[in-house]
Amino acid sequence: MASEAHGEETGGLVFHPMDQFIVKPLFGDGAVSMFTITNVTLWLALSVVAVILLMVLGTSRRATIPGRTQSVAELAYGFVYKMVEDVAGKDAVGFFPYIMTLFMFIVFANFLGLIPMSFTTTSHFAVTVVLAMLVFLTVTIVGFVKNGTKFLGLFWVASAPLALRPVLAIIEIISYFVRPVSHSIRLAGNVMAGHAVIKVFAGFAAIAVVSPVSVVAITAMYGLEVLVAFIQAYVFTILTCVYLKDALHPSH
Repeated sequence: MASEAHGEETGGLVFHPMDQFIVKPLFGDGAVSMFTITNVTLWLALSVVAVILLMVLGTSRRATIPGRTQSVAELAYGFVYKMVEDVAGKDAVGFFPYIMTLFMFIVFANFLGLIPMSFTTTSHFAVTVVLAMLVFLTVTIVGFVKNGTKFLGLFWVASAPLALRPVLAIIEIISYFVRPVSHSIRLAGNVMAGHAVIKVFAGFAAIAVVSPVSVVAITAMYGLEVLVAFIQAYVFTILTCVYLKDALHPSH
């Protein structure tokens, strides 16, 4: 804090790229508690509303020749449905509504976070960890309910030499329980990193000499972040399908 104050007093270049991720009360300046309505609450709610507007209200007046909103909704539906069917198999189609909800929520949360002065909810591990843990628990429960103790065959590599199987089993178990960690960190880390870099370039835009270069860099990074917003939602969803496939077919 002392160095920040010194920078402001001397007129130096001072910017804080991580300030955009601070959770703040939506009303007032008090402390954040369990039931405080924050900027995270607002943008999570807006993500849910955006999904409802597109997928429910946007398709409420379905037509043979779809309009733009209906076309986008149908495109998203077909895209995720094919992903589930191709990756997890036809018997995983029953989980399509859950996977579709995950994909649409993450996509909208990522894209809404690109609006200036907005808050990117998927940059917080508190959000992505919950999403990843829900996937992990769902897949684990489904695996045991559908296969019973045969689900444990997922950790026993029968094709490996007998002497190596116990070692590989330990590695597989560790890898399995690390899934929610990597699943959540991948999404939050990529989103946070991109937004932080944009904020850094925005800070340099105040310097007249490098301002044109900074503006070009911001534009390029913003375009990249639009791509990342979709790709990260896709990666999170396709990994969910892969984990679901393991639960439905542990011997494969």
